[in-house]
Amino acid sequence: MTSPASSQPATTPGSTPAPPASPVTPADAVPAASATPAARLGGAVWLALAVVYVVWGSTYLAIRIAVETMPSFLSAAARFLTAGLLLAGFLLARQGPAGLKVSGRQLASSALVGVLLLTGGNGLVVLGETSVPSGLAALLVAAVPLWMVVLTAFGGERPRLAELAGVLLGLVGLGVLSAPAVGGSVEPLGVVLIICATLLWAAGSFVSKKIPMPGNVLAASAYQMLAGGLCDLLIGLVRGEQRGLDLGAVSGRSWLALAYLVLFGSLLAFTAYAWLLRSAPLTLVGTYAYVNPVVAVLLGWLILAEPLTGPTLAGGAIVVAGVCLVVSVSRRPKRPGRPAKGSSARS
Repeated sequence: MTSPASSQPATTPGSTPAPPASPVTPADAVPAASATPAARLGGAVWLALAVVYVVWGSTYLAIRIAVETMPSFLSAAARFLTAGLLLAGFLLARQGPAGLKVSGRQLASSALVGVLLLTGGNGLVVLGETSVPSGLAALLVAAVPLWMVVLTAFGGERPRLAELAGVLLGLVGLGVLSAPAVGGSVEPLGVVLIICATLLWAAGSFVSKKIPMPGNVLAASAYQMLAGGLCDLLIGLVRGEQRGLDLGAVSGRSWLALAYLVLFGSLLAFTAYAWLLRSAPLTLVGTYAYVNPVVAVLLGWLILAEPLTGPTLAGGAIVVAGVCLVVSVSRRPKRPGRPAKGSSARS
């Protein structure tokens, strides 16, 4: 998946989105267990969301091109280890060792989220795309918001009916979009792997809001990418992907795709997503999975000359309607609950 989970800092490397409107939480702050109230969402949230919408929609195509001549988990490891080291180097240059200072619990939390998001979530998507078209992979990943709503409900936060309606409307649109693709010959194992990836990605996104993460979102992003990249590397080596690997046989377009994934998919969009997990409602953040498939389908039409059919246009319109519904509801603050019977409204 083109990848929680980390957070987006107040200042990011050259290609990152605009800084958040509110100051970064101190390093020893309590875990970001709840998102910023909807009424306080600022322009930075919508800018970061737009980055995740567009950039991650394009990474499905980039992943598909990269795995044409690169092994799946080793290419994912190269992506995240490179991005993590670049981000860590940026922090050291700008802030010195203090920029990467975290507590043991925060480091462990970052590692857990990184493995869930980048090894379980993104790694399985990369493996699945060796046999599943990029557009269909993006359509399958759109199940993430549904799992997020379910996890949020299990966590004790009741979703609004309008949010559930937006999720269901988006899934209907994705069903319309995916119907022609599913009718073809697709490798079942690849589909199962991507569905498992959506579950792990949603779990990582949900957990990141419940455990103590580093206050510096850039540091959180760096540690998550390094942890996820190391785990991808270990799995790739265990699978034997290094056997017979000839770097000279890797095509130029695969190298370019990998570079795009490092700079834009990871340093820019992944960091934006991580920051959004702290700064916006989870159901709003999850709407990226509705827009990404539309972007992926359009890129397939523009770059690979894939046909833009009636179902594609209709499904895309329904998806956008679902996203608009969830976004409009997330912008409005929830009404305070009524006091329990027999209790006083005064404190």
